[in-house]
Amino acid sequence: MEMATRVIWVTLIVLLVLVVGGILLQIFLSKRESKWPGLVLPVISFLWSLLYLFNLMDTGSVVRNILMAILTILLTNIPTLVLLAIYWAVREKRRKRSEIEKMNIDDL
Repeated sequence: MEMATRVIWVTLIVLLVLVVGGILLQIFLSKRESKWPGLVLPVISFLWSLLYLFNLMDTGSVVRNILMAILTILLTNIPTLVLLAIYWAVREKRRKRSEIEKMNIDDL
């Protein structure tokens, strides 16, 4: 029993490190001068979520299949939305900072 508990803790720690590392990488990429590096992780996340659609099983009902596809898209794109929110927040902060710098230069 103790071995299983250790494996669970190690798995949780590795998962936490990957999530925090992904968020820090997204912040780093979003701060780049070009806007494209910050969009790499959200695009990868979106493409990864599309793979889940290909793995859906046919339930025999068209309505149930459509609802399951919509639910799958919504749930698997949560990381994409989080990464895009980080991207937009960092880019907005960068835009405001550049506007303030332009105003300061104009004041001189």
